[in-house]
Amino acid sequence: MRHRNEAAGGSARLSGRGAWRAAIPRPLFALASALLAATAGARAACAQSIEPRLFSNAPVGMNFILGGYAHSTGGVLLDPSVPLEDASVEVHSTFVGYSRSIGIAGRSGQIQGIVSYAWLSGEALLTSTGEIRTRDVNGLGDPSVRFMLNLHGAPALPAAEFGGYRQDLVVGVSLQITTPLGQYDPDRLVNLGTNRWTFKPEFGVSKALGHWILEGTGAVNLYTDNDDFFGGQHRSQDPIYSAQGHVIYNFRPGLWAAFDATWYTGGRTTIDGVEGDDLQRNWRAGLTGAVPFDRRNSLRVYLSNGVTTRSGDDFLLAGAAWQHRWGAGVTRR
Repeated sequence: MRHRNEAAGGSARLSGRGAWRAAIPRPLFALASALLAATAGARAACAQSIEPRLFSNAPVGMNFILGGYAHSTGGVLLDPSVPLEDASVEVHSTFVGYSRSIGIAGRSGQIQGIVSYAWLSGEALLTSTGEIRTRDVNGLGDPSVRFMLNLHGAPALPAAEFGGYRQDLVVGVSLQITTPLGQYDPDRLVNLGTNRWTFKPEFGVSKALGHWILEGTGAVNLYTDNDDFFGGQHRSQDPIYSAQGHVIYNFRPGLWAAFDATWYTGGRTTIDGVEGDDLQRNWRAGLTGAVPFDRRNSLRVYLSNGVTTRSGDDFLLAGAAWQHRWGAGVTRR
């Protein structure tokens, strides 16, 4: 018989010890992170993020600051190794980021950073006992930084020369680092932070064809171990390999829409030497659009959902981000 189990004082917990490890080889609904989504100045730090125009060019010395809101609902858990099923979780998050366009050896690049604050609430079935556990928590997510460099087709240009730039074929690389500074309680199964470092190298190609842009990227998420997982357990995770593609249409400068798709696999976890049955192999699809208001301000909106799911992707994500830019010759209209 299922029943609710809530902590004293109304503070809900998604936790449980005892025979929980015996339940790990069960299909788990999971998500590495749904706190952030693609934006022009900063990007999410997860394998599932959908990110069109990642390697787009900008004048050297241009600054971007953005703030936004994201909402996810469905089978969302923030850790694929927890022994929970039938999750119904809702996450509201706000985020702020900063990015600066730079030039290195004649090639354009960007330095980006982002941090989020989230509110999570929901319930899931604890597989070891059949109890329904609830959780209500808010706090910081894991901040991330990213360095991006275009290797071909996007030269470093000052603002005075950028007006004559027209994209053809762009090839770029990036490295994103996610830091273990988010909210984390080792006595809880569900947290907003991960208590580990994540490194995400990525390679991408973007080709302009008139008003259309076709993009493809490949990446791998590499994780350090968590030595304090749920009461002092040792948790490790295999890399997650991902690929994504985008079909973008430019209506006019700054106004564009994209159809997005991403596929990723891997991420099997091991806890105290016991390998879990939580291999991820999923597809997601979504839409992204950007609307400019003037030379300094624009709005980006996005929506994505799981298409096929083995583990960790049964959720709907929607959000919006406002971007403001300055420097590099930007003037008011």
